[in-house]
Amino acid sequence: MGETAPLTIQRIAIFPLTGAVLFPGLHLPLHIFEPRYSAMVQEVLARDRQIGMIQPRQLPGEEDREPPALYDVGCVGRIVDVEALDEGRFNLVLEGVARFRVRRELDVTTPFRQVEAEIELEAEDEAVLASIERASLEREAKRFAARQGYVVDWDSVGQLDDATLVNGIAQVAPFDAAAKQALLEASPIDARAELVVQLMQFFGRFDGDDGRATLQ
Repeated sequence: MGETAPLTIQRIAIFPLTGAVLFPGLHLPLHIFEPRYSAMVQEVLARDRQIGMIQPRQLPGEEDREPPALYDVGCVGRIVDVEALDEGRFNLVLEGVARFRVRRELDVTTPFRQVEAEIELEAEDEAVLASIERASLEREAKRFAARQGYVVDWDSVGQLDDATLVNGIAQVAPFDAAAKQALLEASPIDARAELVVQLMQFFGRFDGDDGRATLQ
């Protein structure tokens, strides 16, 4: 977490989901079908519309632990679109609000997990890169997109603020779960941008039987 960002303590409902990493300012669509998470959605819609997205963490010797351990850092998302479906299911869109660090898991009676968390109130939209850092990021992003066969509107990309560009690449690029977690934890924005560049270079290589590099 950032050293200078102000913090606030808050109780949040969490949705532990491997590979689903949300970044501040970005959107994440979710399909909710498990009864415990349907109950969570109903409660947070009546409360503050916020869900903490966080990845479960497999610790050595605790592979069968239930519930699984959690990473220390996640991202609070606000429900900005919701569609109620039959059988208690929901389609949601979360908008990333701020990163959080778990202080402790709460003893609750709800079927879903809740934590006491430090919410980072960093103004991501005010974070800026040096011009040389921005140029390096865009240059590597174009190389990476070309290698992956992506079609990108680079004129529109050039209009994005630095934080949105960095977080956008971090969220949509096909990095593995460990890499995305490392990006979420990286702060300030220039450190995250540097890591994004390194990961695009790393994942741009083809390695292993499936032709995909991995940090696992």
